[in-house]
Amino acid sequence: MTDTRSLLDQVRRGVDDLLAGHLAALTQELAPLGSACDPLVQSLATAVSGGKRLRAAFCYWSWRAHTDRSGAAADESRALRVGAALELFHAAALVHDDVMDASDTRRGRPSAHRAFEARHREAGWARDPARFGESAAILLGDLALITSERELTAAVSDLDAARRSQVRALFDEMRVEVTAGQYLDVLAEVTPWGADPVADEERTRAVVRAKSARYSVEHPLTLGAALAGAGSPELRRLRRIGLALGEAFQLRDDLLGVLGDPETTGKPAGDDLREGKRTLLVVRGAALADEAGARLLRERVGRPDLSQREVDELCEVLVASGAVAEIERRITDLADPALAELAAAPLAEPARQVLVELGRAAVHRTA
Repeated sequence: MTDTRSLLDQVRRGVDDLLAGHLAALTQELAPLGSACDPLVQSLATAVSGGKRLRAAFCYWSWRAHTDRSGAAADESRALRVGAALELFHAAALVHDDVMDASDTRRGRPSAHRAFEARHREAGWARDPARFGESAAILLGDLALITSERELTAAVSDLDAARRSQVRALFDEMRVEVTAGQYLDVLAEVTPWGADPVADEERTRAVVRAKSARYSVEHPLTLGAALAGAGSPELRRLRRIGLALGEAFQLRDDLLGVLGDPETTGKPAGDDLREGKRTLLVVRGAALADEAGARLLRERVGRPDLSQREVDELCEVLVASGAVAEIERRITDLADPALAELAAAPLAEPARQVLVELGRAAVHRTA
């Protein structure tokens, strides 16, 4: 029987080592500018620490699944480096997302902009601490984007021209979609809602697919397969499977953002409600609830000053309306066929088994 946990730990360690090396090189590169830049590199180290390394794992095991051998050292290093590039891009997206959402925490720690804001206050510097924190975090996210691009370039530099072009095209597609999806998310939060549930749901699903679903599962899967030289039929299959699993992954994230245990998720309960995230859970809750419940959702979602009692009342509406149960059903309806197709695909072992278990863990996680 395959020891999946051990195999995943090996990938995690490999990616972590690459990230540590990249940070060490960045420290040396910035040394001539003086110690004032040290907090920037330290914050980048914090931004890439922790996490599930989910995207890197999907990429690596997809590469393994589409090759008929365990891979020469150079090929394995290349797959890990693309995984590291994904993790650096993910860090950039999270840092920028926290600024836009005014989030106070990330993975149980102060979000980057709050940490820089606190540094400003403690030092007694001039001008607005909050503005400084946001500015520094935006630059931190930009630095993560630059390092992500460097890692990707190093990973594919010695690939043949056709594979290098395909990998870069997939990575570029991912970055453009996530950026556009983030804009759609910001737009949704300021757009009136509640009058047309069908239109609300269409907008929400567009955000889910562009901002999270494809980038969390579909693109890492296709990137790994492209590294292995997979053809169009294999990539189409992975797009289909990855999109379904990615949507299920995001729907689970939406449930955890409202009903998750803060000790496990690392974020205060109901943070998504305070931030005004127009998730499918909230949209369906407003459509399914009685008039009083729907009005409560429309009036309260997006209020940063919500008390815990008010958050609890909104959660009661979401559960009582049947929205929570409906989202759980959607997760099952999306994930089960995708996992079955993945399990039946002609892929190399043990990678196929690992990918199935990764997909299952992604949609049934508690954090």
